Amino acid sequence: MLAMEKPEPEVAADLVRRIGSGDPMAEEELARRYSQGLLFHLRRMTGDPSLSDDLHQETFRVVLERLRGGAIADPGRLAGFILGTGRNLFLGGWRKQSRRGERDAVDVEELELLDAAPDPLEGVLREEEIREVRRLLGGLETDRDRQILFRFYVAEEKKDRICADLGLSSLHFNRVLFRARQRFKEMLAELGEPVR
Repeated sequence: MLAMEKPEPEVAADLVRRIGSGDPMAEEELARRYSQGLLFHLRRMTGDPSLSDDLHQETFRVVLERLRGGAIADPGRLAGFILGTGRNLFLGGWRKQSRRGERDAVDVEELELLDAAPDPLEGVLREEEIREVRRLLGGLETDRDRQILFRFYVAEEKKDRICADLGLSSLHFNRVLFRARQRFKEMLAELGEPVR
């Protein structure tokens, strides 16, 4: 994995400071840096892509409003603040709908246990790993090798879906995947990267 230039808490604190001083580039960087992790978290929690998209937008609106006003206690824990805001928006909406009778009554504490939000640092590290894997996969000669390895191992798409998209039978998929893994391992060995 590539070493990060600065530790995550320093990067987060810098973004908070820049947004507080009115830097629009920092706001764009915030969205780029944390958007995917938040959307993943919301989709996992809600099970509803449309609701997740709405919560995603609302979360960034609320977070930016708070950051512009300097209202964040620990700037180094920005990722946790963003995830917590998204989670609170979801739970608050769920409570309102339950009170109005639009949803069946649900024990919010039960939802909170099911959520078990991932550690923000894990999300940042996962994103960094994905960037590194994409960089390494870019060194493969064939597009099909890159696609099949990324979609199956990183994006964790279902085998049936990949087969349908690439026009492969299940048996042919296994062969293509095996050969792609072999070529990837050979490329890593040539680059001096550790092979597992």
